[in-house]
Amino acid sequence: MHEHVEACESAQSDSEHCDLSRLSRLSSCGDECKCEANAQPSQHLKQITDEINGHKKKAEHQLAILVPFRDRFEELLIFVPHMQKFLDKQNIDYHIFILNQVDRYRFNRASLINIGFLETEKAFDYIAMHDVDLLPMNDQLSYAYPSAGPHHISSPNLHPRYHYFTFIGGILLIKREHFIQVNGMSNKYWGWGLEDDEFYVRLKEAGLSVSRPQNISTGTHNTFRHIHDRNHRKRDMTKCYNQREITRKRDRQTGLNNVSYKILDTIKMTISDTSLTVINISLLCDKSSTPWCECEKLVGSKDQGKSKEKKKTNNNKLATGL
Repeated sequence: MHEHVEACESAQSDSEHCDLSRLSRLSSCGDECKCEANAQPSQHLKQITDEINGHKKKAEHQLAILVPFRDRFEELLIFVPHMQKFLDKQNIDYHIFILNQVDRYRFNRASLINIGFLETEKAFDYIAMHDVDLLPMNDQLSYAYPSAGPHHISSPNLHPRYHYFTFIGGILLIKREHFIQVNGMSNKYWGWGLEDDEFYVRLKEAGLSVSRPQNISTGTHNTFRHIHDRNHRKRDMTKCYNQREITRKRDRQTGLNNVSYKILDTIKMTISDTSLTVINISLLCDKSSTPWCECEKLVGSKDQGKSKEKKKTNNNKLATGL
């Protein structure tokens, strides 16, 4: 369920700096970016994707890089030019979509990916589920079309932090038919963690094997650059209501077919001469089903204080025990 809501003021020309009030708490990004807001929300992504395809020589496959996002503009300024240089070396036909959550609820990475998939459906035949704070550094990491099945680029033996076998977070390539086959990702994961582990179970139940990079010359310390500042941007680890119990079970109720949201507007943006599209998204929360979309009254509870490493160890139990 979704709805397009006109929330633009007036379209900005390419010579103007971005007004980032709808993208970030920052007031301006300076000379590095330019943007143009859409004038027709009902046709927002059709126009954008038509323009993307019209200005590019048609390749056999088109990649939509879906980046779940909230208040990470400093990281975005690093991510976008890095990805342009990296992917241009591989001649990948791609476009970056920033899925910017602007509502008051807790961050929901999985729902944003579902929405990004739905909103880019006609123009791209595979997607990259991509964290904004994880930069590939080894040119041997391929972003090519994953014809045989989902391809996990940031594999456990290469990721700088997470090394359990069932881990599929960070960067995952998947073609459209496979994402549809598993009904996308669960919409029940508000806050940080576990949504990738539940998605792994969906892939496993569907008989889809996840491939990983082979014969890579680098390791956990130099394959990726992890630019997340844990001191400045703390993970939302809070668990409230019955969230812990529910999110450790396979979700058979929610997914791609019933993600609920509003598109407020879209912004065509350029950062360091790299074109991207920001989709401003307001998620809708059914508090009778997932009351933990808001946990502000319980911040500071004993769940909040548990270590990140212990929780990531427990994540492995979710993927193997459902």
